[in-house]
Amino acid sequence: MIEQDTIRLLRECDAGVKMGVDAIEQVLPHAKTDELRRCLAESKTEHEALDRRLQALLDRYHDEGKELNPMVKGMGWLKTNAKLAMDDGDATVADLITDGCNMGVKSLRKYLNQYKAADEDSKNVAKDLIELEERLTVEMRSYL
Repeated sequence: MIEQDTIRLLRECDAGVKMGVDAIEQVLPHAKTDELRRCLAESKTEHEALDRRLQALLDRYHDEGKELNPMVKGMGWLKTNAKLAMDDGDATVADLITDGCNMGVKSLRKYLNQYKAADEDSKNVAKDLIELEERLTVEMRSYL
């Protein structure tokens, strides 16, 4: 049970990190101010560092992780591009990132509750990802 919950939680974190990096990459070219670009680039770097930790844990369990659902990825791309086509400003970028972070935090908290038997290392990665997403949400507030 512990190993199953651990792998399931790690897979969900893997998908979350990938979605976060993908979302940042989509909006980064649309950031107008240097400060917003810097903030997003730093967060992307932090997501990638967390992804390396996550991959090491997945390797420990001989698991490949979780690929993003192409339909979910496509819908995210469509929403992002539609909103940016209407208003290509920092407020729109911040709004999109905030929405994504909020969805990510909600999902990750649900998975932490669902996979209670997961080992502490995987729970800590999930908590670190939640903290990263929450911090990014706070940083986006001044651009909304």
